[in-house]
Formats: sequence, structure tokens, C-alpha cells
Amino acid sequence: MSALGKVVRAGVGRRRTQTVVLVLTTLVAVAASVVATGVLTASRTPFEQAMAEWRGAHLAAQFDGGEVSERELAVTARASGVTAAAGPFRTLRLRPRTVSASDGLPAGVTLPALSVTGRADPAGPVDRLRLTAGRWVTGPGEIVLAGDEWPLRPGARLALPKAAGGPTLTVVGLARSVTGTADAWVTPAQAAALSPGSGAGTFEMLYRFRHAGTDTRMSAARDAIAGAVPPGALTGTRSHLVVRQEQLANALAFVPFVAAFGVLGLILSVLIVGIVVSGAVGAATRRIGVLKSLGLTPAQVVRAYVAQALVPAALGCALGVALGNVLAWPVLGDLGDVYGGASASVPWWVDVATPAATLALVAVSALLPALRAGRLRTVEAISVGRAADGVRGRTARRLTGRLPLPRPVGLGLAHPFARPARSLTTAAAVAVAAVTVTFAAGLALSLGAVQSHRLLDSTAPVVVTVGGGQGPPGAQVVRGPGRPEKPAADPAEVAAVLRAQEGTRRFYGTARAEVGAAGVAGRTVVTGYEGDASWAAPDLVAGTWLTGPGQAVVTRRFLDAAGIGLGDRLTLTEAGRRTTVRVVGEAFFTENDGMTVLTPAGTLTALGLDAGPTGFYVQPDPGTSEDAYLASLNKALDALGAYAHPGGDGSSDVIAAMDALIGTLTLLLVTVAGLGVFSTVVLDTRDRASSAWRQAVPLDAAEELAQRTRTAGH
Repeated sequence: MSALGKVVRAGVGRRRTQTVVLVLTTLVAVAASVVATGVLTASRTPFEQAMAEWRGAHLAAQFDGGEVSERELAVTARASGVTAAAGPFRTLRLRPRTVSASDGLPAGVTLPALSVTGRADPAGPVDRLRLTAGRWVTGPGEIVLAGDEWPLRPGARLALPKAAGGPTLTVVGLARSVTGTADAWVTPAQAAALSPGSGAGTFEMLYRFRHAGTDTRMSAARDAIAGAVPPGALTGTRSHLVVRQEQLANALAFVPFVAAFGVLGLILSVLIVGIVVSGAVGAATRRIGVLKSLGLTPAQVVRAYVAQALVPAALGCALGVALGNVLAWPVLGDLGDVYGGASASVPWWVDVATPAATLALVAVSALLPALRAGRLRTVEAISVGRAADGVRGRTARRLTGRLPLPRPVGLGLAHPFARPARSLTTAAAVAVAAVTVTFAAGLALSLGAVQSHRLLDSTAPVVVTVGGGQGPPGAQVVRGPGRPEKPAADPAEVAAVLRAQEGTRRFYGTARAEVGAAGVAGRTVVTGYEGDASWAAPDLVAGTWLTGPGQAVVTRRFLDAAGIGLGDRLTLTEAGRRTTVRVVGEAFFTENDGMTVLTPAGTLTALGLDAGPTGFYVQPDPGTSEDAYLASLNKALDALGAYAHPGGDGSSDVIAAMDALIGTLTLLLVTVAGLGVFSTVVLDTRDRASSAWRQAVPLDAAEELAQRTRTAGH
């Protein structure tokens, strides 16, 4: 080993406390940075690769066949910015009924409505479908389902009792669309045969654009398509950005706050490195003089002290990369399933670039105090032994000495002025720790509020199910073998029982259905409210809650998807009927990805749908025992076929994981800051142990402890 290497090894081994501090500081900074950068990059990569490989649609648009012809739709492929287009494809909303059992799903079950598209082949310039099982449709009587969407496999048979001719189709394959453009596919001839009439109907066009990376550009692209067809012809669109957000929502939720912790960790790294290396130079003035007298050049001294910071930092970086990958794995583990590929992982370049950038930052932070060590003159360093405190330090001691304070307290107050740079750096480290704790506390409280209000009706203490259980809107409940068929309770009778029940303070009912919404592709879930639900309404971002008929409350995501704003009117359609509602409020909730329309139950009635509540949400009187209330209520509801149970707590595994990660990173950063302060105290103690003025002022052990405590407070 070279002489320089021996100097570095001795310096690292001699200052164990500072070494541990540097290792932990860089470990936290690198781990948080790897998680944030890795999740942000790795979560987007599979989607972008799938979009490029399978020519995913940037925009899926639906058109009213009564307002525009297929020839006119084909012309939209030449609209501004369009680079490729596919279609038009005839689409229908059909509710199939299982004819044969498949994967535990018995025969005779009516499934929710499917979006069925007539398509000749799975290839094409846009939205190339990947067959995951079976084959593509080749003739009438065949259907391909979107893979993993339904518990059905090739060979299963589905009846379409409400379609023209009421045919029975055989599932011949399963396919996957990157952006979910349909739930099922049949041949174009089969789609035409299933339509109730000729000419009119719904058609779908799929587009790719030259620029489609932002919401602004996608909005401009949508406007270009809308301008190429007659007014009112474009009934709904779905952007690939919305699809990506839905698929990656859980993973991307971790990025902002983890990135913030990474930045705090890097700032703390710079401060701690400055404290440690500067302290090492100040505490080893005589040693530096000896090294120079033995032949080390100023440049070698600089390299030695920079290396003493880089060695523990390199160890911390290696451990941080490992820890960051471990923390990122649960977040990225499920992304591969979304695209049918291998699980996503942190890209290799993130594991290389993050520690490299951190080490460069550590080197720059250590360079300034190391240059000071290189500039020290050999004779002066050996003769002085330790750097003098300077005029400001002596002046501060004289001033504090005149104050009516005990000597240890006065000396402790004066010492920060003797080494102002070290004192300011230590104070900054403490400030970063305080910012970290404040940020973490506020974030945890915010996540708690999100968890409490992210689901609709989650604040109701008691929920009454009106028989049959609940499933997706439109789905038929399947009972297990041997279970007797029990009719659903009459909502009016359940409401009467709730009114008569002792301890009931207030309640409301809800009904759910899937309908068409102008400007939104596919079906939209609508929740109809019966009664005053303002006490359990989701948090409002703007506007007001429902106060009368013909109103609606939606989320910002829905407003953006539909291209409307607060106060605009929204058209809802179902089976040839339509009604309009005015958006009076913007609410926050994440249920159904925030794509649910909240409206009075009368809106469902206007569409010809059953508006009878399928569930009631109850708030008992204050002081009422919930267990006793439930027991008494269930006794009264038993004869009706309804059942009461406690409301949900709205817990989320994602938010729980966030809270755990916040706690871990906060604890590590605060620990590092505490060790940084401890390192400063150790350096100060060593500085004073042999100083001349310290020898001239005798202090007993108790006074020395009081002085050290007072200095640490600064």
C-alpha cells in the first residue's frame, strides 16, 4: 500500500464516529434517490415500450353513427397531427349470459355490459392486439375477449339475448390491448348483424399523433378530430395518458414525497461532509505538518482528506443502492402483470448514476476544507499544533465573560463564534432535520385525510345492504351451491325500518348503474342518491353538494376526461334515452379512479333505470352503542332479507406502505442529523483538550459537562 493509502486508511479508522455519520448520511440520500428516480423511470418504461411495440392508440374516439358516416370518419385520419389511424370499427354495448361453465363461473350468469367491437384482424397501423390464448375470430358465432378481464377461457359460450337475433357466441381467444380499446371483438359482419338497425350506431376510431406526450397536446389533438366531423358526432374520447395514469397510479404516488426525502438527504450529506472534513483538518493541524515534513505534497494532502470522506461515502452509496432497490421492489413488483411481461425493476443506469452523482457531491463538499489543509505551512502547523480560534473567538469570550453567567455557560456561548463556519453548518443540519420532521408530520396527516375520504360513503358508521350483496354495476350475483335464492329486500320497507329504529339519527340510500356520458369513452358509473347525503359527502374542492334534481358532482379527473368545467352541462344516455345534468361541484375521491358521477336518484329514473337503493348508509344518534344498534337493527331487517354491518374504514395498502416508508426515512434522516451534531461535539472536545487557553481556565468535571451541553445547543 502506498504512503497516501496508509494515511487515508489511518484517518478513516481513527475517526470512527465521523465515518459512521458519513456512511449513514449517504446511505439515506442514495436510497431515497434510487427509490424516487427508479420508480419514476421504471414504472413508465414498460408502458412506453408496450405503446411503441404494439402501436398503442394515443386517442380512442367514439362517434355517433347517426351524425357521421363511415366515409367521413375515414377522412379524420388526415386531420392535423395524425400519423396513423385505424377504423372505423362498429361498437356495441351487450350484456352476455354464460351458457357454459368456465373457471368456476357457472352457466346462466348475466355479466356486466361489454364493449364489443367489430374488427377484421388483430394487426393494423394502430392498436395491434396481442393474443394471449386461442386464436382470432374468423367468422360468425365467434368472439375474442380482452385477456384477464373476465373469468372465461376459450371454449366458453355466451348468449346475447338482447342483441339482434339473440345469437350464442363461442369464445375462441383472449387478446390484450395496450390502452384497453374494447372488452371484446367480433368480425365486422358479426357486429353489423348484432346491431338493431343498419347505418346508425356507434363507431370507434383509433389514432396516433406526432405529438402526444402532454395533456395540452392531447387536448389539441382531440379538438382537431372534433373539428373534422359534424358538431355532436364525437361522443367520447380516451387518451393514452389517462390509461397510463390509471395503470401506474399506485407506483407514481410514491415518487413526489420520496424525491423530497432524497433532496433533504443530499442537503444533509453536503452539510455533514463539510462538518466532518473541516473538523478533521482543524483537529489534525500538527499531523498535517508532520505529513508534509515527511514528503507529502499539498496536492497529496488534499487528495488524502478528500479520500477520507469518499471512502465511507462509497460504502454508504453501495448500501443505499441495495436498500433503494429493496424498497422499490414492492412498488414495481406488479407493473409487469399490467403489460403481461416480467416485473419491472430499477434501471441499471439509476443504480450507477445516483451513487456517482452523490460521490461527486461529497467530493466537492470535502474539497474546500481539504484545500485549506493543503495550504497549511509545515513549520507553522507543527509549532502551533492546532489552529487558533481567531480574533472573533477571543472577542466573544471577553464579551461573554463580562456577563453574570457561570463560566461554563459563558464559554459555551462564546465557542460558536470561535468557529463560525462549523457552527453555522451544524445549525443548518439541525434545521434540515426540523424541516424533515415537519414535512413528514404534515405528509402523514395529509395521507390520513386522503385515506379517510378516498372512498365514497366511507364515513357512514353503519351500512345496510338490501339483499343479494353488491358487485360491479349491472353484474348478477352468483350464489354458491346449496344456497337458497332469497329475494332482495324492498328498499321502501328497509327505509321504513330505519326510520322506526330507535337510535337512528339520519340515513340515505344509493343506487348504481352504468350509462354513457358525453365526452367519455366507454361506460360511466353513476351513483344516484336518495335522501340527504351531505353529512357523508366527499370533500369538495370547488362548488357545492347536490341540492336538487338535475345536478351532478364529479372529480377533476372526470372533468378533464369529459372536456367540461364546473357549471357545464353533462349529457347521460342509456338505451336510447338521454338526460342532462349540471355539474355543480368538484369533489375529491379515488373510488373507481374518480370516474363516477354523483347525482340524485331521479337522474337514473329519467334514463329508465331502476333507482331503488341497493344500500343505505346510516348514522346513529350520538352515544348509541354501535354493537347494540346493529343487533337490534338486524333483528328488524332479517324478515326483509336486508343486512346491516359496520361501515368500512377506507384503509389502503398503498397508503400504509407510504406511512411506513415516511417513518423509516424520517427516522434515518433525524438520526443522521443527531450524529452530525454529536460529531461536532466530539470535534470541539478534542480541539479544547490541548488548547492553551483551556489549560489556563481549570474546570471541574461537572463544569466541563455543562459547557459541552451548552455548546451542543448552538
